[in-house]
Amino acid sequence: MPTNLNEYSARRRTAARHSHHDAPDTTAEFARLAALDDGPEREVLCAEIVEAWLPMAHRLAARYRNKGESLEDLRQVAAMGLVKAVNRYEPGRGAFESYAVPTITGELRRHFRDRMWDVRVPRRVQDLRNKVRVARRELRDLPGSGPEPSIADIAAHAGLTEDEVKDGMQAMEGYSALSLDAEISSADPDGFSLADTLGAPDAAFDVVTDREAAKRGLRKLPERERTILYLRFFEDMTQSRIAEKLGISQMHVSRLISTSCARVRAEAGDVRPAARAA
Repeated sequence: MPTNLNEYSARRRTAARHSHHDAPDTTAEFARLAALDDGPEREVLCAEIVEAWLPMAHRLAARYRNKGESLEDLRQVAAMGLVKAVNRYEPGRGAFESYAVPTITGELRRHFRDRMWDVRVPRRVQDLRNKVRVARRELRDLPGSGPEPSIADIAAHAGLTEDEVKDGMQAMEGYSALSLDAEISSADPDGFSLADTLGAPDAAFDVVTDREAAKRGLRKLPERERTILYLRFFEDMTQSRIAEKLGISQMHVSRLISTSCARVRAEAGDVRPAARAA
């Protein structure tokens, strides 16, 4: 008798833990559904079962209402998970609620994992983020633990490498983005924003690119023309002083500078071959 009483009490505790007011008895409907082939009658019965279990799906959706998504959208996602559960459920494998809850919850989690990230990251990294987040929470809850576990501790607890933990921690920053108008620090009296830390285009990079592009054409010039260009553009000498230094006329220097520059530009690809030939 005590054994039976213990078993009865255990069953009552299990039922109280897993049964909810929004779990209707649809055993007969699922038995009918399993016997029906695809067609209008089966679709109508599926819709009736889905409608009966919708309150449960809405309850599961409400658990995620504070994560940045509207409750109505979450309910739609949960309803899609419920439809999948109804269509895939096999009555001989246990209670429908035990099958439907993980199915609906999985659909909700996939929704957040695939659609709610501000920065798109690979699925593998998203999974790492979840493992790292869970490991950090569990380590913080341990008696005598510090405020923040180390990377090595998280790796050992989650069964990951330290590099994988670092990837997961970086992914935590990709779930939601900061506005460029966000203040860097509330204690900063100047009120600098994140946008103030962004750099501006550096014109020196264009100079580097131009110099690299000009090298090939300069190498092909005769030595005198290279000397003239050096004196003019690097030593900042006037055409008259160059002409005096080389013993030629100023007009000749001007002509050599023009033709040499044209050849360098052509070699750099800025002038089409037809124009260069002209």
